[in-house]
Amino acid sequence: MTDTLAPTRRARGTVLAAAPLTIMAAAIIAPSLPAMREDFADTPGSGLLVRLALTVTSLAIAISAPLSGIVADRVGRRPLLLTGLGLYAVSGTAGFFVDDLYLLLITRAGLGLAVGGIMTAISTLITDWFTGERRASFLGLQQAFASLGGVVFLPLAGLLATANWHAPFWIYSVSAIVAVFAIVSLREPVRDSPSAREDSRTRLPARVIGVYVLALVVTLVFYMAPTQLPFLLEGFGSGPVVIGAVVAGSTLTGVVGALAFPRLRRRLGSTAITIVSIALMGVGWLVIGTAGTVAQVVAGLLAGGLGVGSVVPNLNLLLAESAHPAQRGRVLSGLVTGIFLGQFLSPLIVQPLVQGIGIADAFTWTGIALGAGAALAALLSNRNNGKETR
Repeated sequence: MTDTLAPTRRARGTVLAAAPLTIMAAAIIAPSLPAMREDFADTPGSGLLVRLALTVTSLAIAISAPLSGIVADRVGRRPLLLTGLGLYAVSGTAGFFVDDLYLLLITRAGLGLAVGGIMTAISTLITDWFTGERRASFLGLQQAFASLGGVVFLPLAGLLATANWHAPFWIYSVSAIVAVFAIVSLREPVRDSPSAREDSRTRLPARVIGVYVLALVVTLVFYMAPTQLPFLLEGFGSGPVVIGAVVAGSTLTGVVGALAFPRLRRRLGSTAITIVSIALMGVGWLVIGTAGTVAQVVAGLLAGGLGVGSVVPNLNLLLAESAHPAQRGRVLSGLVTGIFLGQFLSPLIVQPLVQGIGIADAFTWTGIALGAGAALAALLSNRNNGKETR
């Protein structure tokens, strides 16, 4: 579908309203983690399991996203989105009623299945609807709304967590409202014929696989914020409200980075945008690791959020431009898998580092590694550009 068959304003608004449901799904319980750890102290392995309550959602998304991509291409974007929104509301709010840690993990996995479908559906719809600069602009807008959801809902989750760690789970009920608008406003885009879809089955190029890997690494690092910062901030004497507000700071500048992406894309190539974004994350994590006050932690998060806000729509656009229209669901679902697999792996990979050198030093050395990686990528990019101009 091209711009000549652009969606209605209500349809565009519905997709943008669904965007915050994806990114905030796991992180919304971050302010509750310390209280959850205390409540489930008698459960064997509760220290790790409580962190997994946040990230098992991401694992379920990563596993289910490829299936969601197949459903999007074969059944349709609209049915996938509606099913995801319904499951999101049910499995998300179920956490309010659960007092068993293992049962809680099951409901969180169900939430992941829902998010995999929602995120794949809305990304595919956007690339169906638009081309060129309008596609870049709307992908940036999608990421901005996703980040804005964190600005609104994470502090609210922190406030609710002061009353009871179960209370933030009610926020997931917002999905039911979005589902109503989706039923009314969305129509299935015109898609290729079955024969065209069969002819389009080709192996994914190395560039696409590289985008998936990059998304995984970037997200793995960025998700140190909701999984590790609550415990770092607890050492500064911060409570749930402050923790929720601080973690939300990363999403605030994520909005700025996402809104700036279309303009950056007109001036810079995708490689340059990726390098700058990773460098910003490196600076931010280095600041957090060396911070002596909560204000310095916030400054680091703001820099890191700015980087993520611009890199995610950049990777999304790269894949959209690489994918055959009949394969968009499957190709874009791979990005969803990379992003959320990174979220799930984050505490598993970072926790041994934290146990060995501490949370602050883990941020410091991660920041140094990101900065070195960005510098190396810039050097290689300049060398390749120099060879091409000879």
